[in-house]
Amino acid sequence: MSRVLIIGCGGVASVAISKCCQVPDIFQEICIASRTKSKCDALAERLAPHTATKITTAQVDADDKDQLIQLIQGYNPDLVMNIALPYQDLTIMDACLACKVNYMDTANYEPENTDDPEWRAIYEKRCKEAGFSAYFDYSWQWAYQERFREAGLIALLGCGFDPGVTQSYVAYAKKHEFDTIDTIDILDCNGGDHGYPFATNFNPEINLREVSAPGSYWENGKWIEIPAMSIKREYDFDQVGKKDMYLLHHEEIESIARNLPEVKRIRFFMTFGQSYLTHMKCLENVGMLSTTPIMFDGKEIVPIQFLKALLPDPASLGPRTKGKTNIGCIFTGKKDGKDKTFYIYNVCDHESCYNEVQSQAISYTTGVPAMCGALMVLTGKWAITGVHTVEEFDPDPFLDALDKYGLPRSINNTPALVD
Repeated sequence: MSRVLIIGCGGVASVAISKCCQVPDIFQEICIASRTKSKCDALAERLAPHTATKITTAQVDADDKDQLIQLIQGYNPDLVMNIALPYQDLTIMDACLACKVNYMDTANYEPENTDDPEWRAIYEKRCKEAGFSAYFDYSWQWAYQERFREAGLIALLGCGFDPGVTQSYVAYAKKHEFDTIDTIDILDCNGGDHGYPFATNFNPEINLREVSAPGSYWENGKWIEIPAMSIKREYDFDQVGKKDMYLLHHEEIESIARNLPEVKRIRFFMTFGQSYLTHMKCLENVGMLSTTPIMFDGKEIVPIQFLKALLPDPASLGPRTKGKTNIGCIFTGKKDGKDKTFYIYNVCDHESCYNEVQSQAISYTTGVPAMCGALMVLTGKWAITGVHTVEEFDPDPFLDALDKYGLPRSINNTPALVD
């Protein structure tokens, strides 16, 4: 019997929970826990009539280690799925270690308060040594490696789509398609339209901090950082069409560069429409993307958190969104002494996702891999103890599960190259 504690009940979490309920022989019992228990109760009530999985709910403040420990000890799960905010990764990892339970998440740690002096000192040292300035990186979680290994536990990091599936595509390419990989380009295209002048497809606070940061990529053993949105390419995406895409810093580049040091260049591109970029630049120019608290009417507020309260909730976009996503990786390298190009990707339809689990495709493409990653841990297919990212595990059973549960791969050996 597998018992899983799922922390979070937002758009991505609701997809992951819905998909867990489709595999009741593995996910026999789940507990949904978040700060707002009423959201957990509503989701449990909707899902319970359609699954043999036993669903319970709980209230927890994921910033509070003692509350987490009390919840984990009371429920005694085989795995904790952290689908809350990246700010809470370390607290939940601490609680899992204290309770000796396996851990997984969908995005790497970043701080909520980027002005904290202790964090800032470590961050500035990392910027100088590593050469990139994004607020999010794996160093904080990789520091848990020995503690999880010595405890005989697994900590699976970043098991969404990107990061997550894209790293499994890398492992697949290395295992089956290449003797040596020279370049990797990760392409994330959202061709959906939700009808709003401006909205983000996942947590606005995280999304806007990510895309407004300087871009960076890995080339010849070092980081190269560029101004935000300064490298643009156009690509013709299968079932979506031609889209403008921009080079961003993204966390999987860091782990792929560490685990496949022979790769000469690794880049990440994401598509954006001009309306999105114009809105974001205006908000940035007036200070609305700032994480530094300010005083307003005698109260302290954080501008980007205030903006989040004004924007549409990403979980509400499902019934409005039409179109498709296309996310994948283009590789160049050699096989049997010959030059080779290989493209592996997934196309996901927003309306189909909503019809199945009442979610748009952005949440779906993150929530399904979270369930499939949990499936790998619970069935023992992924069993390397310690702290690991997805490309360190066998890609075959994971990609087979994605094929089965809603994110089938497509393969093209002769795509146009992103150069």
